Amino acid sequence: MRFTDKVVVITGGAQGIGRACAERFLSEGAKVVIGDVDASKLARTAEEIGTAATVLPVTTDVARKADVDALIAAAVEQFGRVDVMINNAGVCPVADFLDFTEEQYDQTLAVNLKGAFLGTQAAARAMIAGGRGGVIINMSSINSGLANPSVAPYAISKGGMNQVTSTAAVALAPHGIRVCGVGPGTIATDIIKGAFTERAGMEAILARTPMGRLGEPEEIAGVVAFLASPDASYITGETIYPDGGRRILNYTVPVRE
Repeated sequence: MRFTDKVVVITGGAQGIGRACAERFLSEGAKVVIGDVDASKLARTAEEIGTAATVLPVTTDVARKADVDALIAAAVEQFGRVDVMINNAGVCPVADFLDFTEEQYDQTLAVNLKGAFLGTQAAARAMIAGGRGGVIINMSSINSGLANPSVAPYAISKGGMNQVTSTAAVALAPHGIRVCGVGPGTIATDIIKGAFTERAGMEAILARTPMGRLGEPEEIAGVVAFLASPDASYITGETIYPDGGRRILNYTVPVRE
C-alpha cells in the first residue's frame, strides 16, 4: 500500500491506460481524481472502480486552462492535496501525412501537448502550496522519437511533451517535485483497436515488436506506479519506454505464431 492517503489526479481517466492507472493507485491505497472530456463514460468508470470516498470524477477538457485549473482545485477541495499528477489525456488521428487538416493538427497539439503543459503547471502550483513536493508523470509515446507519418500530429505532440517533462523537471526540482514521462509502445486500448490497427495491420505492428505482442494497459500502470513511488525517488526528467523492445529494433522480425 505505497500510496495510502496519497491523492492522485489522472486526466483521460475514463478508459484505457488512464483507467488502468486509476485502478492501480486505488489498489495501493490512494484517493483518485479522474478527469475526462466524456462525462457519461467518466461517471460510469468512477462507479465501477471505487466509491465516493475514494474516486472523484471531474469532467475536464485539458485543452482549456479553466478546466485544468478546476480539476486540480476540485482535488484539493475534496481530498486536501495533490501528490501525483498524471497527464494522460490524448487523441491520435490517423491519416496520410499530406491529408491531415489544420483542425486535426490544432486539436491534437491542444489536447496532447498544451494539456500536459497546463496540467503540469496547475499540479505543480498545488504541490508547492501544499509544501510536500510531489510527482508529475506525462504519458508520452515511442512515437515521440520515431518517424510515423500516419500519426504525424500525435508524434509531434509527444516529442514536445518530452520537453515539457525535461524542462519542468529542472524548474521544479528545487520544490521537491519530480517530473517523469512514460512512453508506451503499442498498447491494447481503444485507440489501437480502431483506425490505427486498421491502417497499419496487426501483423505489421507485431512484426516490429520483439516481444511479439501488444502491451496491456495494466503493464503501463505498473510503470507509472513505480515512477510515482519512493522507489523512483532519484529519477526525474527521464521518459521510460515500456514498449516490448520496439525502440531498440531497427528492422522487422517475423511474427511468432
